[in-house]
Amino acid sequence: MTNGVLARLRDTGYPRWSVAAQFGRLPSAVAPLAFTILTTATTGSYRLGGVMMAVFVAAELLGAVPAGRFLDRAGPRRGMVLLLAGAAAGFAALTVAAAVAAPGGVLLALVAVPGLLAGGLAGGLRSLLAGAVPDELLPRAVAVDAMLIDGVLIAGPLLAALLASVHALAPPAVMTLAYVACAALLPRGGGTAVVAPEGARLPVRAAAGWLACVFAIGHLLATIEVAPLPLAGRLGAGEVAAALIVAVLCGSSIAGSAVFAWRGRTTPVAARVFLGVFVGGGVLVSLDLGWPGLLAGVVLVGACTGPLLTVATVNLQRLLPPGRRSEGFSVAFAVQATGFALGSLSVGLLPLALAPLLGAGSAALACAMLSRTER
Repeated sequence: MTNGVLARLRDTGYPRWSVAAQFGRLPSAVAPLAFTILTTATTGSYRLGGVMMAVFVAAELLGAVPAGRFLDRAGPRRGMVLLLAGAAAGFAALTVAAAVAAPGGVLLALVAVPGLLAGGLAGGLRSLLAGAVPDELLPRAVAVDAMLIDGVLIAGPLLAALLASVHALAPPAVMTLAYVACAALLPRGGGTAVVAPEGARLPVRAAAGWLACVFAIGHLLATIEVAPLPLAGRLGAGEVAAALIVAVLCGSSIAGSAVFAWRGRTTPVAARVFLGVFVGGGVLVSLDLGWPGLLAGVVLVGACTGPLLTVATVNLQRLLPPGRRSEGFSVAFAVQATGFALGSLSVGLLPLALAPLLGAGSAALACAMLSRTER
């Protein structure tokens, strides 16, 4: 049903942008397992790999907004090439350091470098997408991209495991090459900086409802993605069932994005509907209603994730001054990542039933904020 959409996108700059984007996202998808494998093989501590991932994510958050501002000033494409080159150099240095058995402190310091630079990649890629496709095709392009993101997230750990069977240093080496490939494949347009009008600021107040949407996505998703094992354990199942929960979440997300790419609308009303379904899905996940209730909740959350993200980012773009887009999208990335971090923290600190309820509460609050903004 998306064949017509794909045919129209093929005639734009989307295919090249999409290939570059997936290369740019691959290192983050590979990183969690890659770092664990790397530190276990070189230092004997898998825990160091977990700390490395935490440092990488924290650095991404810290660097997102400054990197976005840099991209707006330098021009999205030129700035992206520089950021990608720096991130690739950082992972190359990390690979060399691990090869010579550098201390854990050195590895932690080195992993922060690509993290700080990679924080701006999401905003830069999204800014370049706006110039790669016509406005009327942008919602479809974002929805199709949401499906591809799920594919990268699934493929990342599998690729890390496959590369590790060759050598423990292979995953970070390939992460380096992925950033190089992304830089080489970026669309040629978007190389000139767009100067924002003097005094132009990010429309934070006007965009508050849409930023609340992306926060709710990260918050509620984390309570499912981080907790599949305890959710399965609550029903007397184990690792295989936990993998099934993740597969259902990813599969429903891909299906939801495909349907939206075919017939979706980017109206505030559509966003409120998706947020309402989010609330229902979160409540079902929180309640102990057996497998039917759990899977129904996971399907509802997954099916609305891509469409809600598409609606939120498309409407956010309409509010952003052209010369502040990379920064604005970087802010959205940081907000979503913060929601994911808080959702992950709630799984670790709160009773299992309460964590998804808090995520559902975030969705309800976003819906209320969006309704108030639209008055």
